[in-house]
Amino acid sequence: MKLKVERLYPKEDYTIGRLYVDEKSFCDTLEDTERDIERTGKIPQKTAIPKGEYTVVFNWSPRFGRNLPRLLNVPHFEGILIHPGNTADDSAGCILVGRNTVKGALTDSRITSDRLNILIEEAQRHGEKITIEIV
Repeated sequence: MKLKVERLYPKEDYTIGRLYVDEKSFCDTLEDTERDIERTGKIPQKTAIPKGEYTVVFNWSPRFGRNLPRLLNVPHFEGILIHPGNTADDSAGCILVGRNTVKGALTDSRITSDRLNILIEEAQRHGEKITIEIV
């Protein structure tokens, strides 16, 4: 399974994008602001992960008390998940999923996350390699 986040609307405090699952548009995304970590440093809880390709596993999140998609080996970050949330304040570097029907926010986030989790869990159960590309 190949996931892709296309960052479309970078703002000062957040970034809106689109998530594709196997090249089909799936939902909108919300992340923190993208920063040049190598040049200016990472601002904790306020910085999007670097562009690139990462392996994804579906495993237990102690914070959320359930299985969620987790990105592995993200430079300068630990514990990056794809999860529900409404604003960049809910992100802490993670990728939030939902519908961008409100400026700077997501709606229908839990429903969207649950739908995505079903697809990812099924792919993992069938032994598929799961990756995400951030562009």
